[in-house]
Amino acid sequence: MGGIKSFYINGGLTRRQTFGLVGGLAGTLALAPLLSARASDAIGEMTEVKGDVMRTQNDVESLIKIGAPVANNDLVATGSKSFASMLLGTETKIIMGENTEVLLDSFLAEQGGTIELVSGDMVFDRPEGTPKIDLTIRTTFGQIGVRGTKFFVGKSRGNMAVFVEHGLVEVKSGETLRKVGIGEGVDIAGDSKTRSLFGGDVSETKKWGKGRIEEAYKSVGLL
Repeated sequence: MGGIKSFYINGGLTRRQTFGLVGGLAGTLALAPLLSARASDAIGEMTEVKGDVMRTQNDVESLIKIGAPVANNDLVATGSKSFASMLLGTETKIIMGENTEVLLDSFLAEQGGTIELVSGDMVFDRPEGTPKIDLTIRTTFGQIGVRGTKFFVGKSRGNMAVFVEHGLVEVKSGETLRKVGIGEGVDIAGDSKTRSLFGGDVSETKKWGKGRIEEAYKSVGLL
């Protein structure tokens, strides 16, 4: 279906420690309006965090936890043997595998925008029957145009690949454009340098077997 188109415990503190505590509290109070404003800019939140998951926000990197808001320009990154999920708006889910970086470039809830898969593997999941959104996902090999769908993008059997579970996406790499439908996938050949500069060769669409689908979903922690 669908069309084309990230307290203090005071127990005998020294004077120096107390001074640091007061200073830290003052800094926290001063920061409160900024944090409040940041929360108001949220486009979604973290719904699952397993292992080491970091968020770079305004050039500051920090650990991120379940329930933390995410905003445009946030870079969310998972470490080794780590997984994460984000809910953007009320319906759009981004599921990240290990060693994956996703930049929330310019997402507008229930309308679309741009997200960048900087590295790694991810699944985009928007339930069937929900209103369509116009979204572009940038990658090292090119871009994916999508409305209301569920698909995997990442490394699969030696190449970058895209697999669509439901919906329809456009995969554009270099001068090649493929429309990928339900149960279909494409492979993007070429080394990373070639893909990032010019885009690699995109294979013809073909049906993926159960084994390859399971491999892809396992890489993002879904199986």
